[in-house]
Amino acid sequence: MRWAQEAGNSAGATVRAVAAVCSPLDLRSSGEAIGRGFNRHVYTRMFLRSMKPKALAKLKQHPGLFDAQALMAAQDLYAFDNIFTAPLHGFRDTDDYWKRASAQPHLAAVRVPALVINARNDPFIPAHSLPAAHEVGQYVQLWQPDHGGHVGFAAGMPPGHLRPLPQALSRWFNQYAN
Repeated sequence: MRWAQEAGNSAGATVRAVAAVCSPLDLRSSGEAIGRGFNRHVYTRMFLRSMKPKALAKLKQHPGLFDAQALMAAQDLYAFDNIFTAPLHGFRDTDDYWKRASAQPHLAAVRVPALVINARNDPFIPAHSLPAAHEVGQYVQLWQPDHGGHVGFAAGMPPGHLRPLPQALSRWFNQYAN
């Protein structure tokens, strides 16, 4: 969504439509949600276990890029972003990165058909942080079902099946094919 906003009127030269599925449109709210409670104990650890080695590989390519000890000491995404992500991409710090890279404040500037899907019970994206219809432009369609979790959207009897999301996306994109 951020790309579509930045591309503005020229986005249509590259794509006919875009979709964001369970994307953290407000990075601050999502970062805080991932850093609390169950999410912090399970998902933050899992994410950092995956992200730290990748950052260290980047450090081997570019010695002096960041402080390896500080990175290894990072216990949450806020600290990781402060040490690695923000400076690597030209942001002052995590707060600057989360504010300027968030797509939500710019959804009204999207100029290509866009579908934004977020379940209201997504553990990473708090319902209170989701955009309302009056906050997006005419090209943006919001789909915010009460249930679906983070990219789940299971239907039927448990354990359910995962067809509703790909089917909905396929129907939506087919409107803009050819």
